Amino acid sequence: MLNTILFDLDGTLLPMDTEAFTKRYFKELSIKLKDFFTPEEITSHLWNSTKYMVGNTETHKTNEEAFYEDFYKNIRHKREVLNPILEEFYREDFNKVRDVSKQNADMIKSVDLLKEKGYSLVVATNPLFPETAILNRIEWAGVKKEDFEFITSFEKMHFCKPNLDFYREILENIDKDPKNCLMVGNDIKEDMIAKEIGIETYLINDFVIGYIKEDKNIDHKGNYEVFYRFVKSLPSLK
Repeated sequence: MLNTILFDLDGTLLPMDTEAFTKRYFKELSIKLKDFFTPEEITSHLWNSTKYMVGNTETHKTNEEAFYEDFYKNIRHKREVLNPILEEFYREDFNKVRDVSKQNADMIKSVDLLKEKGYSLVVATNPLFPETAILNRIEWAGVKKEDFEFITSFEKMHFCKPNLDFYREILENIDKDPKNCLMVGNDIKEDMIAKEIGIETYLINDFVIGYIKEDKNIDHKGNYEVFYRFVKSLPSLK
């Protein structure tokens, strides 16, 4: 029986144009690190180290460890100098990017109603960012971190989407069976792939990434309003 809902963040809980977000994110980060890198340099280093992190399959390394291992291997600046600046950026400056996102009333009501009905909720965002940045984006979405039993971040997780071990690690952390879970997301490749380990899926198609087609991994699909009607149809677990 369904009792747990996993939510992607960007484009799902948090409506946004991913391309616009990425552009603003790199702009603000370039300003913060202007004494150390040109905009082109920091963009290149971050993308390369993110690719390394996404491709990492060494289970003893968190995403944070994999990212910084590659990042500092390829630059001349020291961790003890840059890390405090990066931490300050994600704690404070990162919020300047907020205006590329917006809130959706149907998604906020869906989270509230699911909590009221007794469902366990998880933020299953691709763990490419520090927890501070992820908690900021949850707040941007108009929902509360306390609503969620588990929130993925690059400090906690050892895998990234679309690696199926990302989903297995979540299930291990929350002690849930895949057949009792629903993954809600807007990325056909990265989110709907959860179906391959037995998690039911719901594609939010307002900000869909990928090509919508008859895909064996999509169990349900619809916009935010349709998803809210779906939530209202779910039984109460209390």
